[in-house]
Amino acid sequence: MASTVTKQTPSSFVGTSKVVETSYPLIDNDPHFKRVIRYARTSDYVAGAASAAFAPAALYALERLAPSHVGRGGFAKAMRLAGFIGLAGGFLYFYQRSALRFYGATENAREVEMDMREMVAKVKAGEPLYGQSRLSPHLQGVAARQSRYSALFFSTVPWFNFVNHNQHGVDTAKYYQQAERELEAERVAGGN
Repeated sequence: MASTVTKQTPSSFVGTSKVVETSYPLIDNDPHFKRVIRYARTSDYVAGAASAAFAPAALYALERLAPSHVGRGGFAKAMRLAGFIGLAGGFLYFYQRSALRFYGATENAREVEMDMREMVAKVKAGEPLYGQSRLSPHLQGVAARQSRYSALFFSTVPWFNFVNHNQHGVDTAKYYQQAERELEAERVAGGN
């Protein structure tokens, strides 16, 4: 029985973060950049690509409908700028759609299941749930407070979480309890 007990890492902050009431379960109120990208759905990629294509397509259409008669090379420069703006906007839209599922703002059943599998596997392997950090607990807290729910403010300040910390607004006990249930089931199945 002692081999199935898992240790929960101590919290690096005092207090809790605000949890917004939503229709779907909160997975993480400050997901790491890589995690948001990894959990993205195909529909997020399609929406981001469509958003990215809009700016250059709109500029091209306007140039055909009402020519600007810019000098040599002027339209190419405008298209490059529109392409960059489109790519930046498309990426932010793609990222925000994926991040909103972590917040529970949109339907997230697939992400809840992926989160449980990923975290339980980390518990079983004895790894920290949210990765190792070289920052002090104080700086982890500062980073968490600066990027929590940041995807909701992308229209003004695009801000991402690149810091591993354990301040994510969820009770991590559910991962440890599920890992213990699975380890116990494996032990019972192995004993038969």
